[in-house]
Amino acid sequence: MVAGTDTAGLTLAPKNPLPYRQLLRLVRALDTGQLAIRGAGGPVTRIQVAPKWLFPPFVAVFSPEAIRDVLGRNDAFSERCIVHEEVRDMAGDSLFVLPNEPWRPRKRALQPVFTKHNVRAFGGHMSRAAEQFTEAWSTGGEVDLDHECRRLTMQSLGRSVLGVDLNDNADTIAEHMHVASSYTADRALRPIRAPRWLPTPARRRAAAAVQSMLQIAADMLQACRADPSLDAPLVRALMDATDPETEQGLSDEDICNDLLIFMLAGHDTTATALTYALWVLGHHPEVQDRVAAEAAALGDRRLEPADVPYLTYTTQVFHEALRLCPPAAGVGRMAVRDIEVAGHRVEAGTLIAVGIYALHRDPAIWPDPDRFDPDRFSPQNVKARDRWHYLPFAGGSRSCIGEHFARLETTLALATVVRSLRVSSRESEFPVDVPFTTVAHGPIPAHVTPRR
Repeated sequence: MVAGTDTAGLTLAPKNPLPYRQLLRLVRALDTGQLAIRGAGGPVTRIQVAPKWLFPPFVAVFSPEAIRDVLGRNDAFSERCIVHEEVRDMAGDSLFVLPNEPWRPRKRALQPVFTKHNVRAFGGHMSRAAEQFTEAWSTGGEVDLDHECRRLTMQSLGRSVLGVDLNDNADTIAEHMHVASSYTADRALRPIRAPRWLPTPARRRAAAAVQSMLQIAADMLQACRADPSLDAPLVRALMDATDPETEQGLSDEDICNDLLIFMLAGHDTTATALTYALWVLGHHPEVQDRVAAEAAALGDRRLEPADVPYLTYTTQVFHEALRLCPPAAGVGRMAVRDIEVAGHRVEAGTLIAVGIYALHRDPAIWPDPDRFDPDRFSPQNVKARDRWHYLPFAGGSRSCIGEHFARLETTLALATVVRSLRVSSRESEFPVDVPFTTVAHGPIPAHVTPRR
């Protein structure tokens, strides 16, 4: 593919041969449905779930080449899609949902906040939260990994994002997040949707949940403005952020909207990644013991961001967990002009669904793809792998800005927990829901015992 290539002579992607009703069901199964869609239609396939006047044309892409042709282009070729429009309508303008034009200055302002170096300033709270988890279960017992990891993540995010302890309200806030994300995702996937002005019960619940979380962000922002000594690293970073080209900072509304999205996206993705990693280690005791030994070798002290480069095998485990249970099963884009994708023409106005879940389970890339094997991410294997084979945080210019934060937090938490507790998983399957990001469909039962 070459940017700007004339697409007039190219054929459209082949139409998926599956029956309409089956396709509609598979499209709503945002993770596992991808495998059946790809199996029937190939790496690039056209899906029509409704008339064009009701729902835009829909093309699903699953191969590294096709995904590169979508995500690897500059943003003049594609825009955010209907999912982002629904989130924007419900939760306001943020880096995640802004159209390309207003997104660029926001990205320039926020990019320095999330560099590897700066993330360390507000990304070390996960170890402390994980220590509290291990202390609470120091005598062992039966636990729900999903519930515990959600509380652990909420505590860490509360301190690192807002500078407050959210533990007393962790369950309530987590429920607010679930209500808001489920509502927007459900609307986006419906061919027929109620008008946004119609105050349906579901919309009222989602709006109330969003307003509750925005109020928490607004209260903390005002507290930071009133007390310069208040410790809220990310809030202060956003207060200080400016676009280097225009020297414009963020408004209070922009800051609160971005804090909300960081909480929404950061909580579900980090909690689920940690839950899945602990669950899968609970089925692989030999791998778990190796992680524990690596963490123990750093000493009997709280793990810090500076320790992550020494947690090499733990990082491999984390990456393999993200391959099998990616934070987002897929991402969407809307083509704003005719483009070439893996030798096919994708027409302007087409919704393009990038299948990350299917990519991570492609047997041509990952032999025995359902098998858990951290050695897939050994340094030599990573070096030999193509950039577009592994996309847990998407790719291209609009990839997840919080990637460094998520990697840091989850690696530290995983090492901290496994160093102190041995986890034995009770169930052979890890059920998930995919309302917006991937979340565990808890409970995820396990037994923990102290290592010393």
